[in-house]
Amino acid sequence: MSLQETIGATITRHAMLRFGGRIGVAVSGGADSLFLLHALRDAGLAAVVLHVNHRLRGAESDRDEAFVRTLAAELGLPIEVATSPVPEGNIEQEARRARYAFFEACIASGACDAVATGHTLDDQAETLVSRFLRGAGTAGLSGIRPVTDRGIVRPLLALRRDDIRASLASRNILWREDASNADTVFLRNRIRLDLMPQLVALNPGLPDVLASTAAWAQDEEAYWTAELARLESRLLTHNGEAVLLQVGLLNELAVAVQRRLLRRAVENVRGSLRAIDFRHIEGIRALSATREGSGRLQLPDLDVYRSFDWLRLAPLGLDSRFERDFEIPLEVPGSHSLPERRITIEMELVAAPGVYNNQMNVLDWSRCAGSLTLRNWRPGDSYRPAGRSGSKDSPEKIKSLFQEFRVPLWERRTWPVITQGSSILWTRRFGPAAEVSAGPDSKQFLLIRDGVESNAALRASNQAGPLLNGEAAVCEEVL
Repeated sequence: MSLQETIGATITRHAMLRFGGRIGVAVSGGADSLFLLHALRDAGLAAVVLHVNHRLRGAESDRDEAFVRTLAAELGLPIEVATSPVPEGNIEQEARRARYAFFEACIASGACDAVATGHTLDDQAETLVSRFLRGAGTAGLSGIRPVTDRGIVRPLLALRRDDIRASLASRNILWREDASNADTVFLRNRIRLDLMPQLVALNPGLPDVLASTAAWAQDEEAYWTAELARLESRLLTHNGEAVLLQVGLLNELAVAVQRRLLRRAVENVRGSLRAIDFRHIEGIRALSATREGSGRLQLPDLDVYRSFDWLRLAPLGLDSRFERDFEIPLEVPGSHSLPERRITIEMELVAAPGVYNNQMNVLDWSRCAGSLTLRNWRPGDSYRPAGRSGSKDSPEKIKSLFQEFRVPLWERRTWPVITQGSSILWTRRFGPAAEVSAGPDSKQFLLIRDGVESNAALRASNQAGPLLNGEAAVCEEVL
């Protein structure tokens, strides 16, 4: 096939026109972007020329902009130019972010339906080498995507760089050379100028092999995307900004699935997998591997906690965003919320015979009328839960109940307790104190509705742990 036919086949194969037929063409002034512009214009697809001036090379960058403006005028195409100096940091990475933000803004504004960039098969091969050197897995080795869900398309991914330049030369089309492309301070340039020629000397077909590897990896990732969506709905529990996994279920999965699922959980919490590598995922797997235990890992922008049967992945610093201790007066009846701690407590007075201690959140109002306070559990707290045969004569430490009922460590920090003076009248899951619990002689009842946001950890621990009075630890009728 001719180069133009190859481009057409690539556009068709990857459904690049599904966003619409008006394509914005990203043009830097280099050979690949110029070839792309002419090819799409000849096909009647080029709607607008897009150029970003990063001002990295001073007057030379301005001359690139002027060159592209003149070319757009000659071809009769409108042009959108963004002047976007690169902030401090990784120059290549920050410049790329700025360009793609501009491209997406052009799509959003209606200037075009999609944006085409001039990435070639050689770019794909160099990307795979770069990512392999960084230790990327299959996701990284999928390389440059032909199409992204944000409307970026790459029609030249099946073409070689040398063929593109030969075509331009045969048509007497001039392009501009970016002097920074020869600067080997950048890894990409070192790979292109130094490493790839050595590798190609060993295997002349290496660029095509690497491009095939990328295509294979992309199909693998497409399969896993659908499979992980199914697994995520069953195995990952979202609890605010954190994600919870049940260790037993995770360990039953094949190792390959464990790694994929953990990567998805990490991505859900952090927003990306940047700076997360194989060692980090293996560290989380090791934390989950033992049948019992607790532990903690702090990874880049990620706090991983193991407690009993549960694993929690959360942003670093999540637990320290607010003071540990809280204390507020309660109105009866009334509703009291602490959104940052994900707590809502509702108090209702009712006169309903037949409601006794088998419902965990019912108190005898005549025994506890007065000033009530809602606060968090604190070390040393103890009381006598109703219905506990071992607590008739002496109080039990709530910390011991946490252990018995396998309450994860992160749940304890904001565990709600209702007190009257120095006496604990009620606490989440363990119910009312024996001395204030409702009984056959009770006339008026205080119903406490604990609006804890349901999560798999609490529900499963309720089912798996010891039960009070032989009943569920949370009364479904009053929750």
